[in-house]
Amino acid sequence: MRLRAMIVGLLLAVALVQPSNAMMRINEDMGGSLGQYLLKFATIRDSGEQVMIDGSCFSACTLVTALIPKQRICVTERAKLGFHAGWVSDQNGERAVSVEGTHLMYQMYPREIQRWIKLHGGLGKQTLVLEGRELMAVYPACK
Repeated sequence: MRLRAMIVGLLLAVALVQPSNAMMRINEDMGGSLGQYLLKFATIRDSGEQVMIDGSCFSACTLVTALIPKQRICVTERAKLGFHAGWVSDQNGERAVSVEGTHLMYQMYPREIQRWIKLHGGLGKQTLVLEGRELMAVYPACK
């Protein structure tokens, strides 16, 4: 009987754990395929998981700001968001700015991020880095 009560207790404890208690940590993520990041962050969004940005989050990684609700993101003093234009490969295999892709990404970002990007010259070939006090004015510090 004791064993049964312990098992029932453990099952109840597991059932009561909310996905929002989990924390994903982003550190030194330089981006990659937009499709993969959209899927990854949509899954995290739907799970209720919290996100800690604790280092570099550049390129496609910045889509975390577009897909995860603001109240579920926190930043550390090492956090950096790096934004640039969207890229496509041209006929020679070289990187070329995708005007449509860049516009779409920009529209996905929260208004505060859009304002900051606009204030710093817009999305282009150069990477704009949001960090320090400016970043902590947008997202709370992790506790």
